Parts: sequence; C-alpha cells; structure tokens
Amino acid sequence: MSSSRRSRSRQSGVGVPRITDDQLAHLVSKLQHLIPELRRSPSDKIAASKVLQETCNYIRSLRREVDDLSDRLSELLASTDMDSEQAAIMRSLLM
Repeated sequence: MSSSRRSRSRQSGVGVPRITDDQLAHLVSKLQHLIPELRRSPSDKIAASKVLQETCNYIRSLRREVDDLSDRLSELLASTDMDSEQAAIMRSLLM
C-alpha cells in the first residue's frame, strides 16, 4: 500500500484503532512462525505479502482437511450400528 493510500485509510477510519508499522511487522512475524512452510530462523526476512499469501493457502488447506475429515466421520457414523439417540448425541457433539 502506498504511503498516500495508507494515510487516507487511516483518516477515514474514525474510531478505528490505528496500527503502527512496528505492530504490523510484529503480527506478520507471528504469522510467519505459525505457518509450517514459512518457519525459519527469526533472522530470515520474508516479505509481508508472501506471509499473507502463504497464510491464506494454509487456511485453505486446513479447510479442505476439515471437510475431508468431516465427510469421513459422516460416513463412519452412517455405517456404525448405533441407535438414533446415540447418533443424535454424537452429531450434537460434532456441531
């Protein structure tokens, strides 16, 4: 984001907490350490845009994994011999 766009967006957000460049850098660094593909020694600098892109990719992959596991669990529950009360309890625990 250019300096002029950044200052305009800060001015337009009345009542919105402002974030400093240092805070933003700190948050990007935290993200970098959470993403397996980006975990490196703290001295390695990675562009914030790369960190954000990899974060989005990682979240997408986690979503796919959750969906796959949910499908597998649904299939397992459907094939398991349990009465309707037990099935209802299991479903409520999963929601």
